[in-house]
Amino acid sequence: MPPAVFIARLTGPSLLVIGVGVLLNEANYAAMIAEAAHSPTLIYLSGLLTLPLGLAILNVHRAWTADWRVVVTVLGWLLAISGVIRIVLPQFTATAATALYSTSAGLMVFAVVMFVLGGYLSFEGYRPR
Repeated sequence: MPPAVFIARLTGPSLLVIGVGVLLNEANYAAMIAEAAHSPTLIYLSGLLTLPLGLAILNVHRAWTADWRVVVTVLGWLLAISGVIRIVLPQFTATAATALYSTSAGLMVFAVVMFVLGGYLSFEGYRPR
């Protein structure tokens, strides 16, 4: 199985479930984000999780192709960069999270993006070849 398909099979359903979870439980997710944004420890730990995840994706797949696999590469870069920012600039992360997700609209945009991206990666990962 090609690495992009394997990564899509792992991340697609995960992102899809995150999107559905946020859409169905907006108030709970808003409370969790508000709490996490005020915890330097959680910000740091989330950076320690996202940085290696992004680097793992980039180590096995970093193809800049003109097809769906570029989404996997971009996802790897976004995770790696996000991890670095969370570790190096935790206060910026807290401020950005508060600004982006403090409104219902910001959280809904996040949920829809996760839902669509997760659905697309799930489709590409599990479709017959």
